[in-house]
Amino acid sequence: MSQFLLPLAIGIAFGFTLERAGLGNARKLTGQFFLTDLTVFKVMFSAIVTAMLGVFWCSRLGWVDLNALALPETYLRPQLAGGLIFGAGFALAGLCPGTSCVAAASGRGDGLAVVGGLFAGVLGAGLSFPLFVDFYDSDARGAWTLPSLVHLPYGAVVLAISIVAIVGFLAAEAIERRARVAVVTQAFTSARTSARTRSRARMAVVALALIVAALAAIARTPENAATAGAAHVRAKALYKPPSGC
Repeated sequence: MSQFLLPLAIGIAFGFTLERAGLGNARKLTGQFFLTDLTVFKVMFSAIVTAMLGVFWCSRLGWVDLNALALPETYLRPQLAGGLIFGAGFALAGLCPGTSCVAAASGRGDGLAVVGGLFAGVLGAGLSFPLFVDFYDSDARGAWTLPSLVHLPYGAVVLAISIVAIVGFLAAEAIERRARVAVVTQAFTSARTSARTRSRARMAVVALALIVAALAAIARTPENAATAGAAHVRAKALYKPPSGC
C-alpha cells in the first residue's frame, strides 16, 4: 500500500508547491519566453542544483550508490525532435504537462484544455507509433552524463554547474529588473527594506551552495562498476521499453 501512498503524497506536495509558486498560471510561465518573468528558469535550476548536491553528497557519505541509479539512454535525434515538439507546445499552451495538471486541479479552464490535449496527443502518438518506430529507435548514444562527456570528475562538474546556476540567477534578476523599469512602485521605503532582506537571504544561500559545491570538487565520488552495469540494464527496461510493446 505504501508504494502507492508515498508517490501520491509526493505528487500532492509537488503540485501544491507549484501552485504556491504561481506556476499554475499560464501568463507567468509564458513570461520566460518574453523575458519578463524568469520564475520558471529560477525554480527549475534551483531544483536541479539542490538535487545534484544532495545526490552527490548522499553518495559521498555512503547513503546512496550513485552508480546504481538508473539513467535513461540517450537517443539523440529522437530526443531533439521530442524537445522541439515539447517546447513548441509549451510556448503555445503556456503550460507544460506538470503545470497543466496543477492548473486543472485549481479549476482553470486553460489547464483542463491542455490536459485534454495532452491525453489526445498520447493517444494519437500511440496509434501512429508504427509509422515512426524506426526513428524512435535510432541514434542510440548510451547513457550520457556530463562528467563522462567532458571527462572531468563528478565533483568538478558539480562545482561548474553551481557557478553557472548562480550566474544564470544573477542574469535572470537583471533581465527582470529591466522589464520592470517602467513600473511605478508605491511604498518605496518598505519595498526597499524587503528587497534588502531578500538580497541578504539570497547571498546566504549562494554562499552555502558555493561552499558545498567547492567541497564536492575536492571529494572523490565512490565508484562501483558492478552496480553501474546493473543500473544500465535496469534503465533500458525502465526508460526505453521494446519498440514492439
